[in-house]
Amino acid sequence: MQNKLFSFISKYISLTEDEKNALLSLNLFHSLKKGTVLLKEGQYAKESYFVLSGCIRTYYIIEGEEKTTAFYTETDVLTPHCVIHQTPSDYYVSCVEDCILTISNADMEAEVNSKFPKFEIMCRKLSEELLAKQRIDFDEFKTSSPEQRYLNLLQKRPDLIQRVPQHQLASYLGIKPQSLSRLRARILEKKS
Repeated sequence: MQNKLFSFISKYISLTEDEKNALLSLNLFHSLKKGTVLLKEGQYAKESYFVLSGCIRTYYIIEGEEKTTAFYTETDVLTPHCVIHQTPSDYYVSCVEDCILTISNADMEAEVNSKFPKFEIMCRKLSEELLAKQRIDFDEFKTSSPEQRYLNLLQKRPDLIQRVPQHQLASYLGIKPQSLSRLRARILEKKS
């Protein structure tokens, strides 16, 4: 798993053996079971997550119903906004599958950044990429129909179709599970 982490980091900066060893000494790697809740609504959090394997999701519970807002899979990063703002979380984060994550906190990150300033450069570049991606995803969601959202999902993240329960996928697309079934049937019919 450490090779996957180092490979990801190498897209942004090169690492010396000392830097790799410093990261490994932080006890970042955590194996978590499917269904593990990492963050609950109302909790304060300090942790950021990097998915090495598996899938986690963010969701709200509104009037007793889960509303999925995002899925994070291999090499995705999540820093819940409550970590940055030091406020209680508005949403939940949980494991959709068994996961191996790196879990860090602001203190760990500050320590690494002070010893190795180039990590700050990497974090800035990564933040810029994530912000741009989120803006594009948000705009696509707001300007597309449920069918277009599903087709975009098939094109950009086809792995989610097999990995995520249908009710969570439907929630993510902003529709009911029954509507997702009808939508899939309609798309298959068009292909025939």
